[in-house]
Amino acid sequence: MNVFYSDRFLQHDTGYGHPERPERLSACVAGIKTSDLDDQIQWIEPRRATVEDLKLVHTPAHILNVKNTAERGGFSLDSDTIVSPESYDIALQSSGAWLDGIDRIVDQKESSFIIARPPGHHAERDRSLGFCLFSNCAIAANYAKLVKGVDRVAVLDWDVHHGNGTQHILESDPNMAYCSLHQWPFYPGTGADHEKGDFNNVLNIPLSEGSGKDQYFMAFDNQVLPFLKAWKPELLIISAGFDASQNDPLGGMHLMPEHFAEFTRYCLDVTPHLLLGLEGGYNLNDLADCSKAVAEVLIEHESKK
Repeated sequence: MNVFYSDRFLQHDTGYGHPERPERLSACVAGIKTSDLDDQIQWIEPRRATVEDLKLVHTPAHILNVKNTAERGGFSLDSDTIVSPESYDIALQSSGAWLDGIDRIVDQKESSFIIARPPGHHAERDRSLGFCLFSNCAIAANYAKLVKGVDRVAVLDWDVHHGNGTQHILESDPNMAYCSLHQWPFYPGTGADHEKGDFNNVLNIPLSEGSGKDQYFMAFDNQVLPFLKAWKPELLIISAGFDASQNDPLGGMHLMPEHFAEFTRYCLDVTPHLLLGLEGGYNLNDLADCSKAVAEVLIEHESKK
């Protein structure tokens, strides 16, 4: 199993007290390295995405705005989305990690776990939002289709927040599907169950604050798996936020690390290899434990090939 990570990601400076902080990634890495299975992981320094890669989903004006903002020394693009002097280059590498993961699945039939920042699922075609500069997951999905020739791509987003950017970018493509489980009502205010996409290719599952394993497993059994299996994706990408964990300071859900491990097993029943990429998650201990739990499932599955 591959983990795409770079210490460079720690240099995206969001400022004192910001929840999307470098220590998040350090916690994920430390958690995975405590696993007895760590010797079966290949740690890989990811490439940088190109501007042409970003243009698969983003407008040139948006890309240039992030670049120019970084070159001018950085600025807040909205109340909580920060660009520091290094952020543009780091965001290119964050997106590149997801593209590397696509290459590994398509070319080598190997699962990958992307531990990168800034995250991406709130970024829209023409603006950054919610800690996210570029829409890593949507870029990866379109790269899989347009560059790697994958016909049908599905995205599952189990972050506690709805991935508005990913949905809005993918929902008009008949070869893309998007499914999200998320706290409702909650930021960013999108993700109602009546949002179905242009081709009935979107499934939103809003869950009440305080939901835990019973509500999530019922949703997987009755909605998520039937939707994904009916879609018959050649490739399944997971926006793996861990902010639905029980101790997360921003979320209000009650999941445990073993529940995210079980979600991963569910997904491996849909496709034999997965690309998981970190989105949210702001309690460092939970991040470490959830990352370890998910990585162990992927490693054990790969070892059975």
